[in-house]
Amino acid sequence: MATAAKPPSNAPASYEAALEELEQLLARLESGDMPLAQLLTQYQRGATLLKYCRDQLEAVEGQIKVLDQGPLKTWTPE
Repeated sequence: MATAAKPPSNAPASYEAALEELEQLLARLESGDMPLAQLLTQYQRGATLLKYCRDQLEAVEGQIKVLDQGPLKTWTPE
């Protein structure tokens, strides 16, 4: 029996948590108060969060397409 891959330990708990963290990170980046040494690390974290959010939205869009195609079917993410 195959088991689902576990998300990395630093993965957000949910789309909403990722979005909130991304908004806070963006505010810190825009403030200009972040030391240069942290800037790249935080930018990379933001890119990771953005990808997570996009992946979650694409999954929901896929589910909606399945629902729009006719009779309800069991949906499984890729």
